[in-house]
Amino acid sequence: MIDFHTHILPNVDDGAKSTQEALELLKEAKKTGFDTVILTSHYIQNHFEVNVKDRTKLLESIKAMLKENKINMDLVLGNEMYFSDLINEFIKSCDACSINNTKYVLFELPFNIKPNNLYDVIYSMLQNKFIPILAHPERYSFVWKNPNLVKDLIEKGVLIQSNFGSFIGQYGKKAQILVKKLLKNDMIHFLGTDAHRIGTIYSQMPEILSKLKKYIGKEKLELLTETNPRLVLENKDIEVLEPKEIKISLIEKIYMR
Repeated sequence: MIDFHTHILPNVDDGAKSTQEALELLKEAKKTGFDTVILTSHYIQNHFEVNVKDRTKLLESIKAMLKENKINMDLVLGNEMYFSDLINEFIKSCDACSINNTKYVLFELPFNIKPNNLYDVIYSMLQNKFIPILAHPERYSFVWKNPNLVKDLIEKGVLIQSNFGSFIGQYGKKAQILVKKLLKNDMIHFLGTDAHRIGTIYSQMPEILSKLKKYIGKEKLELLTETNPRLVLENKDIEVLEPKEIKISLIEKIYMR
């Protein structure tokens, strides 16, 4: 499997705080069944701004540690970029990077407010030949109020990554309800752990994978954890299924308030 979203690269954001913690996280990932991990450190202007050159040096040091510990695992550089109208410029200036220097760019939104210029920035990214991938939409409060915003974004050219932990309620009931709706309605293209700390999400992965397999089937789970991520790393196009409209039951609406 490929872990599509992590904060394991040490001392660059709110993730791993040391090379030792990074190593322990990667050991957990390997034990869980991940053979490739994408290191998507936050890039937030004026907050987390470690550039590509410096993160590449860290990447090489972590790779060396894996080799010393005889851990066979591929590490790939990326960023989780905070929404900004300067995303294209950050990538071109090598302040931040796309996933594995491909056309695919992982970005996140503010958790509570939909940006007024959301569609303008998406259009700009597409015009610059980048394919935007929205991180964990099930966690945004404005998406809870309008779940079919995700459908609209996909139809505009955005791909979707959701967190494994959302499926078991790690981020609350609303996110859990929504991620299940997204899964059933062909609105998720990648899954990631969003790992920050040892002894957290990776220890829960056997339970999550078992439940996901029952919920969406082995073939769909493989699509989201291996096939689609591999195509991204190889800078190839993925097949995007037509998303189905989400319908919320009366009981679910009570939870989603």
